[in-house]
Amino acid sequence: MQLKDVPAVITGGASGLGEAAARLLAEHGAKVAIFDVQEEKAQAIAKTLGGIAVTCDVTSAESAEAAFAKARAAHGPAGIAVNCAGIGVPAKILGKEGPLSLDFFNKVINVNLSGSFNILRLAAAEMQEREANDDGERGVIISTASVAAYEGQIGQAAYSASKGGIVAMTLPAARELARYGVRVLAIAPGLFMTPMMASLPEAAQESLAATLPFPSRLGQPYEYARIVKEMIENPIMNGEVVRIDSALRMAPK
Repeated sequence: MQLKDVPAVITGGASGLGEAAARLLAEHGAKVAIFDVQEEKAQAIAKTLGGIAVTCDVTSAESAEAAFAKARAAHGPAGIAVNCAGIGVPAKILGKEGPLSLDFFNKVINVNLSGSFNILRLAAAEMQEREANDDGERGVIISTASVAAYEGQIGQAAYSASKGGIVAMTLPAARELARYGVRVLAIAPGLFMTPMMASLPEAAQESLAATLPFPSRLGQPYEYARIVKEMIENPIMNGEVVRIDSALRMAPK
């Protein structure tokens, strides 16, 4: 799918991986709509990109439906959707204060997994209405998993479960939506310089980078965005989860 003039929705587009994706897609002509709960940051970034910002809580059906309606009114039905909204606070199953709160576990699943599905289902509904290109393609949906989906560390039970769910739903979603000309993919990043990572002391960042075989440095958000762009433009990519992790295989802790 070509990017020029195609409406694109990016959740979590006000920072980190989502912001990088929004910037690169806009640079290549996509009509970008940033869905985020960080209203002021989203508005500021959207202004620089010539796009729009829409307040959206991905865990809410009503909020996401309203966000898609606003984006559609401005740009037309989405042809691209990129799921970057997520949370990743570590917590042990058995901590000093007892067993992990079920509410905590549910919140992580709700934001990362249910939130991604919420956007996927609504994006697919809009994409089926779009005119197909010469390949019969109408849209591309990309979600963000994690290497933690495969080698979750101690303290990542909730996070790994949420990202593992994204991995697991990618192929069946791609198979189901193939009849509409909609491709479904996911990216599993390793250690990237996200706002959460940037908040760590420099020594901690260097220590984490040293665990990466090659290159032994943290990934940059624009490198994630490059994979997003390639997935959109390469019509044969479908139903796949691509790791971008410098050959990292995480240790238990």
